[in-house]
Amino acid sequence: MDAKKYLQRIKVSADRNLDLEYLAKLQSGHMLNIPFENLDVTRKTPIRLNTDFFSEKILERGRGGFCYELNGLFQLLLSELGFQSRLISCTVKKPDGWAREDSHAAILVYLHQLPYLVDVGFGDSVRQPLPLTGEEKTDVSGTYRIKATAEGKFDLQRFEDGKWKILYRFSDRPVQLDDFHDACLFNQTSPESHFTHGDLATIATKDGRITLSGLTVTKSEESRKNKFELSVGKKKIFFSGNLT
Repeated sequence: MDAKKYLQRIKVSADRNLDLEYLAKLQSGHMLNIPFENLDVTRKTPIRLNTDFFSEKILERGRGGFCYELNGLFQLLLSELGFQSRLISCTVKKPDGWAREDSHAAILVYLHQLPYLVDVGFGDSVRQPLPLTGEEKTDVSGTYRIKATAEGKFDLQRFEDGKWKILYRFSDRPVQLDDFHDACLFNQTSPESHFTHGDLATIATKDGRITLSGLTVTKSEESRKNKFELSVGKKKIFFSGNLT
């Protein structure tokens, strides 16, 4: 992987200070410049768990990806820069229960032996490293914390409507990219996977987020949301509104 090209893509300069501030800058830069998207899934283009494949797609072709691609490549960058990092598996909490177990990939980064959750592949979520201590962190997307469970795992939580909502559950056990083979195949092919139900592309902005879902574009800024419908012609797709 070309770390220099990666840093150029996320608009972050190289830095020898491998501290929390630089880690946060890397995470924010990634989320502001590389989209989360499932366009290969809906077009039935196979996604292989291979960082060379991820690098060619994201760095050479300027694409985005979903969690295995984004966090898989970002963890490799962190390791090449000198951070102590490893992939972990997570189970996403849905409104009606839990998603497939251990089917989401995220990252733990250790700074002075203290672990921080870093995730650039979960769409609209925390934009800064989050310690596993329960400390609350707030950014433009919300207020977050990590709560330890009685079973020795951890819950990523966001404060919504006056209460803490679980986004996903994880353990600090290290995993390899290949460990997600079955989950990656499931998320590309199963009708139970929400990635197979239509196009999704979303990217963070300084003040919010822009999301394409099907033919609907949503631009969020702080507490405001504007929606625009796309109309499909023979060869072109047109906005029916103005994103500015």
